[in-house]
Amino acid sequence: MTEFEDISLEEMISDGFDIVAQEINIDDLAETEKNSEQKIFPILPVRNMVMFPNVVIPITAGRKASIQLLEEAQKNGDFIGIVSQKNSDLEQPAEKDLFQTGTLAKIIKIIKLPEGNITAITKGFHRFKIKKVVEKQPYFKAEISKLKDSKPKNKEEYEALLENVKDLALKIIELDPNIPNAANFAIKNINNNDDLLNFICTNANFPSSDKQKLLEEKNLMERANKCYEMMHEDFRKLELRNQIHQKTSKDLDKQQREYFLNQQIRTIQEELGGGPEGDVEDLINKAKSKKWSDEVEEHFQKEINRLQRQNPNSPDYNVQRNYLDFFTDLPWETYTKDVFDIAKAEKILDKAHFGLEDIKKRILEHMAVLKLKNNMKSPILLLVGPPGVGKTSLGKSIADALGRKYVRLSLGGLHDESEIRGHRKTYIGAMAGRILQSIKKSGTSNPVIVLDEMDKIGQGLHGDPSSALLEVLDPEQNNSFYDNFLEMGYDLSKVMFIATANSLSTIQTPLLDRTEIIQIAGYTLEEKIEIAKRHLIKKQQEENGLDSKSFKLGNAELKHIIEAHTSESGVRSLEKRIAGIARWVALQTALVKDYDPKISIEKVDEILGVPRPKSLSEITGVPGVVTGLAWTSVGGDILFIESILSNGKGSLSMTGNLGTVMKESATIALEYIKAKHDELGISQDDIEKKNIHVHVPEGATPKDGPSAGIAMLTSMVSSFKNKKVKPHLAMTGEITLRGKVLPVGGIKEKLLAATRAGIKEVILCEANRKDVEEIKKDYLKNLNVHYVNRMEEVIEIALEK
Repeated sequence: MTEFEDISLEEMISDGFDIVAQEINIDDLAETEKNSEQKIFPILPVRNMVMFPNVVIPITAGRKASIQLLEEAQKNGDFIGIVSQKNSDLEQPAEKDLFQTGTLAKIIKIIKLPEGNITAITKGFHRFKIKKVVEKQPYFKAEISKLKDSKPKNKEEYEALLENVKDLALKIIELDPNIPNAANFAIKNINNNDDLLNFICTNANFPSSDKQKLLEEKNLMERANKCYEMMHEDFRKLELRNQIHQKTSKDLDKQQREYFLNQQIRTIQEELGGGPEGDVEDLINKAKSKKWSDEVEEHFQKEINRLQRQNPNSPDYNVQRNYLDFFTDLPWETYTKDVFDIAKAEKILDKAHFGLEDIKKRILEHMAVLKLKNNMKSPILLLVGPPGVGKTSLGKSIADALGRKYVRLSLGGLHDESEIRGHRKTYIGAMAGRILQSIKKSGTSNPVIVLDEMDKIGQGLHGDPSSALLEVLDPEQNNSFYDNFLEMGYDLSKVMFIATANSLSTIQTPLLDRTEIIQIAGYTLEEKIEIAKRHLIKKQQEENGLDSKSFKLGNAELKHIIEAHTSESGVRSLEKRIAGIARWVALQTALVKDYDPKISIEKVDEILGVPRPKSLSEITGVPGVVTGLAWTSVGGDILFIESILSNGKGSLSMTGNLGTVMKESATIALEYIKAKHDELGISQDDIEKKNIHVHVPEGATPKDGPSAGIAMLTSMVSSFKNKKVKPHLAMTGEITLRGKVLPVGGIKEKLLAATRAGIKEVILCEANRKDVEEIKKDYLKNLNVHYVNRMEEVIEIALEK
C-alpha cells in the first residue's frame, strides 16, 4: 500500500477539523515556519491527490520509505515537500516520475493504523519547486525554491469571482449525494478568499492532472478562473445525471427492475445522441454521401419513414434497421475507372500466366473495344477446362489489368435459389443473395466477379440456383437484377462476370447461351516446364521458408517429374511434387545436413517415390489391345480397349462399366465385321464359332460416349486376325453401321493426353482436321496425325503388317 488521497470531505470535517480544533494551534505552526532555517526538505511522493497551501489533509502511507520519512520529519519538526506522481500506478517512482511543483507542509499529528500503515494529518504552507534532488535513499531529499502567488490587480473582480466559485461549490454539494453536508459548513466558515480557493481546488472532483495545473498556476486570478470553468463542467454533468435519474424514476415499477434498467439505458442513449433517433440520423447521413437515382432515393425515404414509425423494442425494428444498413452499404452508382492501357494489361497477363494465348488475346480485344466505345456492356466469359490450368487466377489477372476490384464467388455445392436471389426480409435471419453481397464487399458497382465451379451447382428443395443465374448472366436483363431482400432492381450490367467450369455437360443450355465459352486445354510439356521455372518453384521456396538458392531443378529433371510422376492437363499435381521436393530440402536444412542443391533425376525419384512406367508397348504388344483417346472433366486421357476370342457361337459380351453409347458402338463394330468379313480377311467360321469379349480396364470407373467406336472395331479385327496394333498409336472417332468414320469433340485435350502418354501416331476423322489446325504446331511437333474417312483406312494404318 502506498500514499494516496484517502479522504472524503465528511472524514475531513468530522476527523481532521476536530483534531485541528482540539490539539493544534495554527498560529504556532505559522510561527514555526517563520523561524525555520531548514535548507534541505524531505520529498514525499503522493498519488491521486494534490495538496494546496493552507489546507489540512490526512495522508495514509504504507511504503516503508514513506513511513520512515513521516516519522523522522515529525520527530525533527521538519517541513516536508509533498509532490504528486505523474503515473499513479508506479509503486517505486523515480525522480523523473514526479512533478517538480508541490506544497511545503507541516505534520500536525501521526496516527498509527492496525494494519501497519500510518495516517499523517498535514497542513500546507507554501508552493515550491524542486531545484535539485540531493539524496534518493532511503527517501528523496531536495533543495527547493519557494513560489509566491501573484495577487490579482483588480481585487473587487477577484472577490466577485470567488463568490461565484463559492456559490457553485455549494450547489454541487447539494446535487452530489456522495458529498457530506458537513462540507457545506466548512466552505461557509472559511473567510480568507485565498484559503477558500485552495480548499476547493484540493477537494473538488477534478482529475489529479488538472489539479496539478491549478497548483502550478501562480496567478490567483487565473487559478480561480480555471477552477470555476472546471466546476461548471462538473455541475453540468451532475445536472444531466439528475435529469436522467428523474426521467427514469417516473417509469419505475418495483416489480420490474429489469425494465427500469433498460429504460435508464435508453434515456442515456437519447441524451448522448444514440438510440432510435441516432439510428435514423446515422442512416440519413450515410445516404447523403450516396450517388443514386430518384427512384432509389424515393424508396429509401419510404423505408426510413417506416423505421421511424416502429417501436425500437419490437423485432421488426431490427429487421428494418438491418435492411437499411445493407441498403446504404451498397455502392449503387459508384464505379472504379477502367484502365485502358492495353500494353500494360498484356504485360500483366503475360507475367501471371504462361501460354493461354487465345484467352489473353480475347481479353485484350474486349479491352480495346471498351476503350473505343466506352459504353460496351461487359461480356459474360465462361472459361472451360480441366483443373489446374489457371481459370480462377486468370479472373484475378483480368481484374488487375482492368484496374477493377476482384471478388471470387464459389458456386460449388450451391443448391438453394435464395443463395443467388436472397431471402425476403420478413424471414428470420434474412439476408441478400451472394451476388449483391459480393457487390457490397467490393465497394463498387463494376467489379470483376469470378463465378467459380459453375458446373458444380446442385439442385435442392428450394429452387434451382442455376435458373436464378439466368437473369444475372443475361446482359439484356441484368441492368435491373431483382434481389428478394433488396426488393428492387440493381444494375449489374457494368459488372464483368467470369464463370469457370470443368465440364459443360452439367450446365443448363439456356445458361450456356448467355455466355461466351472459351475452352482452355491443358498445357504441353514445354509449357509446364516454363510455368514451373517461372512460378511454381519460386512459390514453393517462399512457402517452405527457403531462399532461391536452396535447390534447383533443371529442364531434364522437370521433364522427368512431369512424365514419370504426374498425369494431368494442368499443373496442380506438378506443384504438389515440387512442394514435396521443397519440404525434403527444408528437412535437410533444419537437420543441418549436407545436400546437393542441384537435384538430380535419381534424387527426384528417391524423394517422390517410384516413377510410373513410361512405355505403352508392353500393354499394347498383344493382339486385341488398342489405345483410345477420351475426354474427361479433368482433361484428356487415354484408355485401353481389349478384346479376346473364345470358342462359342459368335456371341458378344462386354465389361468395364460401359454406358449405353459404348455398348452400342461395340455392337455396331461387330455387325460391321460380320458384313465385311471377306474384305477384312476374316473367315466366316471364326465369326460363327468364336465368342468375342470386349473389356475396357479400370472397371470401377463409369465410361460412355461415342468416341471409342473405331478403337473397338480395330480391337475386334486385331483379335480375329491375330495381328498386333502398332505400338505408340492411338485413335478416336465414331463409326456408322456402314463403316464411315465420324468426327468427335475434345480434340485438343485428347492430343495433349496422347503426347503425355508417349503416343507418336494418332488416327482422327478427316472432319477433325480443322480442330487440329487450330492447335499450335509446337504442341504437336512429335505427333503424326492420320486423317481417315472410312474404317478400312483405320485397319490399314493401325495393324502391323
